[in-house]
Amino acid sequence: MKQIEILVEPAQAGARLDSLLAAQLTDISRSMIQRLIEEEHVSCNGRTVSKSFRPKEGDKLQLTLPDPAPVQVLPQNIPLNILYEDDHLLVVNKPKGMVVHPAPGNPDGTLVNALLYHCRGSLSGIGGELRPGIVHRIDKDTSGLLVVAKDDRTHAGLSEQMAVHGIHRLYQAVVYGSLKEDGFVEAPIGRHKTDRKKMAVTQQNSKYAYTGYRVLEKYIGFTHIECKLKTGRTHQIRVHMASIGHPLAGDEVYGPRAVIKKLGGQCLHAKTLGFVHPISGKYMEFDSPLPDYFLKFLSSLKKEEP
Repeated sequence: MKQIEILVEPAQAGARLDSLLAAQLTDISRSMIQRLIEEEHVSCNGRTVSKSFRPKEGDKLQLTLPDPAPVQVLPQNIPLNILYEDDHLLVVNKPKGMVVHPAPGNPDGTLVNALLYHCRGSLSGIGGELRPGIVHRIDKDTSGLLVVAKDDRTHAGLSEQMAVHGIHRLYQAVVYGSLKEDGFVEAPIGRHKTDRKKMAVTQQNSKYAYTGYRVLEKYIGFTHIECKLKTGRTHQIRVHMASIGHPLAGDEVYGPRAVIKKLGGQCLHAKTLGFVHPISGKYMEFDSPLPDYFLKFLSSLKKEEP
């Protein structure tokens, strides 16, 4: 079992317990958090509480994650683009449109289904019932690189690097508008206060987030950028860029209403991934070329005059 402790900060005081935990623990769904509360796996100052409980500043919350249940997801013979593989991990280039793990509305055809078939069950269990091997995620309509753990020791080592911002991640994106120079967005991200499927820049029940960006090329109406993440919050690049008035092209959630349908979602690619191998101790770095949809969109744009 894994235990998570949270000290309630002033900005979190008075929030419903399930809402507070959902905003703080973005890797765990709200429905799972509610189930854990109902099954008395969550306590406040050593006392079990209900999901509607509202903790005070300074309260100590403790959540116990049960050991993963036997995996119920079926292996599926889905082709994978694997850049590297050894006995402990593999690096996968995920295509646009593929969901990372099963969820409501996407019960199969996911990266996890494909991994279970490819690895013949040799995946870490820390990720939980529906997420074996998954150390980090990228959105369904984001393409690019992911590292997958085959055993719990490797998973723990990669997760530790992720927690201290030790994994090197570079993304490329096309955003609306003309960015004049390189910059960064340093703003906390949490659940949107009215739409639970969205994230937002907010001070309420949020986590620190930092996205640096570099201008690669300017086009009329758009800018091609490279983003470097220090943190890995849900929808981070999409939320941060939208918050400064430069949403991602094709983003149906955070972009303008007149979305660019031909992109099939946000124009965002996880291009570079670097980490220290938890077993060998060797630094490894991988690069994924821009996919066709991204290159075709760039070719359809007209460059700004110098």
